[in-house]
Amino acid sequence: MLWFFAALLGYFLLALVFVLDKLILTKSLGRPVVYTFYSTIFMFGALLAWPFGVEFLDEAKHWVAALISGLGFGFGMWTMFVAVKQGEASHINPFIGAMITMVTYIFSSVFLAETLSTRQLWGMVILLFASVLLSLEKTSSKKVFHKGFLWAILAGVLFAASHVSAKYLYELYPFLTGFVWTRATTGIVGLVCLLYPSVRRSFRAKNSKKELPKAFGKRHAVPIVLSNKVLSVVGVVLIQWAIALGSVTLVNAM
Repeated sequence: MLWFFAALLGYFLLALVFVLDKLILTKSLGRPVVYTFYSTIFMFGALLAWPFGVEFLDEAKHWVAALISGLGFGFGMWTMFVAVKQGEASHINPFIGAMITMVTYIFSSVFLAETLSTRQLWGMVILLFASVLLSLEKTSSKKVFHKGFLWAILAGVLFAASHVSAKYLYELYPFLTGFVWTRATTGIVGLVCLLYPSVRRSFRAKNSKKELPKAFGKRHAVPIVLSNKVLSVVGVVLIQWAIALGSVTLVNAM
């Protein structure tokens, strides 16, 4: 049951991250691609763990799995930020969670031959149904389902591919090895983001002042972003550890 408590704490931290994501995307950086860059480029830092027993992957297919996991996670964050930008985090994120659960179950059944008991399946269905209910959103300016949900579907598929391919590596290598390679490859998404002029402009001080309103930016933006990244890293580590210990489907159904 250690995986359950690790996942529970990880998801609690990520819930805080989701709320801060919406705050940052609306009041500070504003552009999902810019926020994606700063959320992924530092993932290369995972390679600093190399001296602590990280192994080199043995086969080409293992590198492919690491790339799928890393790129899926990075592009999943990008599409999630776009979805959150267009909707409400309290509605979009449960929907993404439901998509991750459903697609993860399909992928893990096909590629990992993972099976669940009848009780576990019913539990997953109940959680899935509850997540969809929480995602229903209808305001004066938005329909129950809007364009943000299309991005949320794509995010769910990408995250599911990332989690299942990571689980594949965790079954072959020690946790630290699988974690380092699947996170380090996420940094490639940060390099892709550099192709966007808005990301390069964010390096310039004069443009940064325009993007961060004076009252909010000087007092709150930096500590909020830093706190968000720390919570995100700890949450991701806990959830990935839970995936390594238990069922990838059940962890993502929580």
